[in-house]
Amino acid sequence: MLKVNHIKKSFKQNTVLEDINLEINKGECLYIHGKNGCGKSTLFKIICDIIQTDSGTIEKKPDTYIGALIENPGFIENESLRFNLEFLASINHHYNEERIRELCHMYSLDYDSSSTLKNYSVGMRQKAGIIQAVMENQNLIFFDEPTRGLDEESIIVFENMVNTLVKMGKSVVIASHDRLARVNYTHIYLLEEGKLQCEDY
Repeated sequence: MLKVNHIKKSFKQNTVLEDINLEINKGECLYIHGKNGCGKSTLFKIICDIIQTDSGTIEKKPDTYIGALIENPGFIENESLRFNLEFLASINHHYNEERIRELCHMYSLDYDSSSTLKNYSVGMRQKAGIIQAVMENQNLIFFDEPTRGLDEESIIVFENMVNTLVKMGKSVVIASHDRLARVNYTHIYLLEEGKLQCEDY
């Protein structure tokens, strides 16, 4: 689905990523861990074309449709959850109200609430971020610290959702300090000192 070739990225004199190579195939679930500041979010941003790499390439198959939750989810603060999700889904003409309602119900969010996003707790915002990453039937999904602010019940919901997505043939990449024990990973990686090392059992 996607191949990362010899990616390098520095900020001023600080090399964050050095010669990163990664291949993601259909139906895989990858876990990337590492210390704060090791470059997990930077790698995701490069793959998702949010920031540019210094060198290296990203190869993506034409049918690859990426969804992502990277760092703190950004929303239109003075609008409702429904407005935000409708707006985001309409950009690519992939609005599916039934699917979005199902996801909101799964995460105990009221899709029809008039409450604005600025009044949402950290956990509620995180749930909305998770929903927008999967609501358009994306088949390659990146989650950066996805369980930030979530209660235990919601973490279990997230883990079960990830396993279901992978069973459906979608690919999921999770970068997190929390191992998320119920997720069935196919590959484990450590990002350390700019290098990505496979740690498969």
